[in-house]
Amino acid sequence: MIVMTPHATEAEVDAVRQRLAATGVHVVVMPGELTTAIGAIGDPEGVAELGLEGMAGVDRVVPISRPYKLASSELYHEGPTVLDIAGRRVGGGDTVCLVAGPCTVESREQTLEVARAVGAAGASMLRGGAFKPRTSPFAFKGLGTEGLEILAEARAETGLPVVTELLDVQHADAIAEHADVVQIGARNMQNYALLSEVGRSGCPVLIKRGLSSTLEELLMAAEYILKEGNEAVILCERGIRTFETAYRFTLDLTAVPVLKELSHLPVVVDPSHAAGRRDLVEPLSLAAAAVGADGIIVEVHPEPELAICDGPQALRTEDFAAYAARVQAAAAVAGKAAFVGA
Repeated sequence: MIVMTPHATEAEVDAVRQRLAATGVHVVVMPGELTTAIGAIGDPEGVAELGLEGMAGVDRVVPISRPYKLASSELYHEGPTVLDIAGRRVGGGDTVCLVAGPCTVESREQTLEVARAVGAAGASMLRGGAFKPRTSPFAFKGLGTEGLEILAEARAETGLPVVTELLDVQHADAIAEHADVVQIGARNMQNYALLSEVGRSGCPVLIKRGLSSTLEELLMAAEYILKEGNEAVILCERGIRTFETAYRFTLDLTAVPVLKELSHLPVVVDPSHAAGRRDLVEPLSLAAAAVGADGIIVEVHPEPELAICDGPQALRTEDFAAYAARVQAAAAVAGKAAFVGA
């Protein structure tokens, strides 16, 4: 990272940028309130040999040791990233954004019922799957474009921004048209072609940690999106595979403060997929709020017993308001405001 002096001119900043670009490194200019920093991502030895310290307007050159440069808190020294998604604030450390909705869009009636309920209870965004990744090739894979249109109708009625999963680049344009946040699921966390595509789309992205992935691998996946110029990235801890069999996955709550130390990106938690059990979703949500998560994403269904997908982990629609109130109370104890707009 090249830190410019407070009085560096635009011409001096541009001269450093051009010098770096000529060597083939990826250059990111980051204007700040007091000074401008320039990120140089590539061969560190080659950058060191440029002698940038002697150029006009350069204050100092700071090596960044971590392999993920754009996602690193070392590079973005102005503080945590705060995203405004259709008036909903995500990130910054002082709020908790609640994202709720059905695992799968099954019908117009089901989705609208859930959207109305979670919106009335204070949720910030609506989640819902139109395209579903399934372990079995014979399982229901979502309504596709019809599901996206239902989600768009729910957004129009309730005002809730929509979060939905992208599985294939061929659906990227349709999802960008109907959704406010593109979700990259755990199975696709290291689908680098897909990550680059959503990076180029410019649409906000929620990327889930792979079930056997390290935090560094998650941050390197985020790097693919950031490298394309898309800075609206949200990290999601959703449980990892361990030797324990009492529940589906082990929710790694330690990941939340560690990710917030390593990175400037917002961090949300998905207790539904981690637990796989409805009775565990609330205590894990309370813990997530207390440990510093910027958001919580949960599944809600009018009749979980009849749900096509993941019914055992879905909260009941009639119970959601009480659940949201308890999460809000936990967030307040942790010094956060819950579900607040931008």
